[in-house]
Amino acid sequence: MRKKYSELREEASKSLDGKWMMAALATLIYIVIAAGVSSIPFIGTVLAFLIGYPLVYGYYILLLDGFRGAEKLELGTLFEGFKDYGRIFGTMFLMFIYLFLWTLLLVIPGIIKGYSYALTPYILRDEPQLRFNGAIEKSMRMMEGHKMDLFILDLTFIGWGLLCIITFGLAYFWVAPYFQTARIAFYEMLKAEQAEEEPATEM
Repeated sequence: MRKKYSELREEASKSLDGKWMMAALATLIYIVIAAGVSSIPFIGTVLAFLIGYPLVYGYYILLLDGFRGAEKLELGTLFEGFKDYGRIFGTMFLMFIYLFLWTLLLVIPGIIKGYSYALTPYILRDEPQLRFNGAIEKSMRMMEGHKMDLFILDLTFIGWGLLCIITFGLAYFWVAPYFQTARIAFYEMLKAEQAEEEPATEM
């Protein structure tokens, strides 16, 4: 891994400069909608699947746009996943099914597969021709040999997780976008590295 974990976190923090409040607001909106939908009697669980996956995709893409230089975070991007609903929902739901089945075997294989699939939402955005297994398999290829790198990056946020607990969850609205944007920095680094290697592989 060429960049240090601290460098990835710094890139994430810098990309959120001037955008922290909107990122926190987007996090709040996402949580309120997800919690509200899931609490509906009888059909809450079904709606949580139908609405939750496109919504979480939109949340990731909103932060991805911010990392790539958008001057401000557009809250409307939260609903971006509904514009290509079949592809986004189908891929994210399929990913859930795979993770569920792997976790039935043992928890550890499920966690490992979770890291294999971690880049799927970003791939769905960057490669609109990919869907379902195509996007998931692309994530698996990109993450080959890098799952531990992302796991360690996640571990560097343990202190921030404790801050969320100490503040009774209030800090979460700022920590969550910071955490997800650091993962985006990881994706961008990995994509750039692998793009450089492709010509050499073809020769």
